[in-house]
Amino acid sequence: MMRRPMQAPPMNGPRFNEFIQSPKVRVIDHEGENLGVMYTREAIEQAAEVGLDLVEVSPNADPPVAKFLDVGKFKYEAQKKANLARKSQKTQEIKEIKMRPNIDDHDYDTKMKKVVEFIGEGDKVKVTMRFRGRELSHGQLGMAVLQRVAEQVNEVAKVEAYPRMEGRQMLMVLAPK
Repeated sequence: MMRRPMQAPPMNGPRFNEFIQSPKVRVIDHEGENLGVMYTREAIEQAAEVGLDLVEVSPNADPPVAKFLDVGKFKYEAQKKANLARKSQKTQEIKEIKMRPNIDDHDYDTKMKKVVEFIGEGDKVKVTMRFRGRELSHGQLGMAVLQRVAEQVNEVAKVEAYPRMEGRQMLMVLAPK
C-alpha cells in the first residue's frame, strides 16, 4: 500500500482521506455504485487500492457521503464550474440618456429606441433632462417629456425613481420589469 506524505488539512474545498472527521461514511465507488456505510479507515484503504482518494462530497448528510475520486481533478473541476458561473453572470449597469425640454420629435424617437434597447438588455436607464438658461423656469415642459418617456416604456419597464430636480437637471430612473 502506497502512503502519501502527510499534508496540511485543506483550508477550502472538500475534506479528503485522513481529514474526514466522521468515523463512518456512506461510500460511493469510482463507477458510481453505492458500497453502503463503512468505517472511514476501511474506505480510505479501498480508495487507495484503486489509486484514488476518498473525498467527502456531502458532509452534512448522516452519515456523510464520500466518493472515490482524484482530489486534484475534483478541485479543478469545481473551480472551472465556479469560473463559468461567474462568467455567465449578468451585472446590471445604469445607462444614461440625456435630453432637453424642447427636444425635437426625431431626436426623441432616436433616444427612445436606445432606452428600449438598454432596458431589453436588462440594464437600468437614467433619463436626465437638462435645463439651460431660461428653460429652468419652464420645469413643466421637462416634466411632460419625462412623463411621455415613462408612458412609452411602461410595458417593458417600471419607474424606479420618479422625476426630481437636482440643480439644473431633472432625473428619472427606469428599471426593467
